[in-house]
Amino acid sequence: MTMSPQVPSNDGPPPVRFAFGRWTWKEVAHLLSNFPTAVVGFVYTVLMIAVGVGLAVTVVGLPLLAAGLQGSRLIGRAERKRARKLLGVRVDEPSPAALGRRDEGFFAWLWSSLMDPVAWRSALYSFVRLPWGILTFVVTLLCLVLWPALPYTSRLMANADRAMVRGLLSPSDDLERRIAELESDRGVVVDTAAADLRRIERDLHDGAQARLVALAMGLGLAKEKLTDDPEAAARMVDEAHGEVKVALQELRDLARGIHPAVLTDRGLDAALSAIASRCTVPVTVRVDLPGRPAQAIEGIAYFTVSELLQNVSKHSAATRASVDVWRTGDRLLLQVGDDGRGGASMDGGTGMAGLAERLDAVDGVFVLDSPAGGPTTVTAELPWRDRETEKGAAGGGRAA
Repeated sequence: MTMSPQVPSNDGPPPVRFAFGRWTWKEVAHLLSNFPTAVVGFVYTVLMIAVGVGLAVTVVGLPLLAAGLQGSRLIGRAERKRARKLLGVRVDEPSPAALGRRDEGFFAWLWSSLMDPVAWRSALYSFVRLPWGILTFVVTLLCLVLWPALPYTSRLMANADRAMVRGLLSPSDDLERRIAELESDRGVVVDTAAADLRRIERDLHDGAQARLVALAMGLGLAKEKLTDDPEAAARMVDEAHGEVKVALQELRDLARGIHPAVLTDRGLDAALSAIASRCTVPVTVRVDLPGRPAQAIEGIAYFTVSELLQNVSKHSAATRASVDVWRTGDRLLLQVGDDGRGGASMDGGTGMAGLAERLDAVDGVFVLDSPAGGPTTVTAELPWRDRETEKGAAGGGRAA
């Protein structure tokens, strides 16, 4: 992804200049707003700890402290947002795991909230900010009068603010970052499954179900005419027979969209060859796998190639395409290319962004290379898990 030169990188904003720039004024705004936000955070933290600890001997003390710590989390979130907007600090949001455990029971929520390191670090941040907020507010006001020193002084104090935000408000370790990523990926998986379910329901309701209803009505009318008008009844039975064939084809197509039988029975090579035969351009399929991956990974690989070949048929204006599948170490790689006009993008309405989200949800990687004029090459990478290992784990679970 290409960033605009005006957007700060992870290393900080552009070098300070004597002439006041946009980033100088944003840093000044952050330093001046330090004082009111520090006062609010300090008062909240002191009252929260005093009330929670003071009432700890009663029934309501610890729950009040736990609820107060969740409020500290919200303050930390607001401070991260302010730092991102005014200082250009790029910090990930910590894991919301402690907020999501209430369904496990009151005491589980109470314990996880009291032991929440993110909340305690946010409370510490609010507690130590008051003297710093007063200092930055006063010094910045003085530098507004002594304006030649303003850009250099504001940069020095803003860098200290950046260090505090990264040190106290960023995720504490790689495990916490991983938890946050998994929370986001779980939401993508849930949304995708819900969308697929709605699609299946819509296809059943508008397609096969409607035809079967019409078929039942037609057979009912044919039954009534069987004695009075046998020829009309025969014609109606013929029409019903045609409707049955169409309904069966629609059901087969729908089943293929859920999970094709050829994929279950014969694996990726045969399944990808089948969808390649339905593409509007000639497709060369090369599959070089030592075995079959786990069913979930195999299904994602199949539907990824299927959607990419649909894009080739609809949008590429290509004369030929290729599909390559191979294994490297513990990764399954897919590459779909065509000699079309190119220009595909992640936000072009061709479903590329949805594919990237699906792969990211299972620790996959999606790379699009499609310059204007072509060719287009899409490389997808998925984690490899052996099907035998998956079956062994399932068998162990049943045995347990």
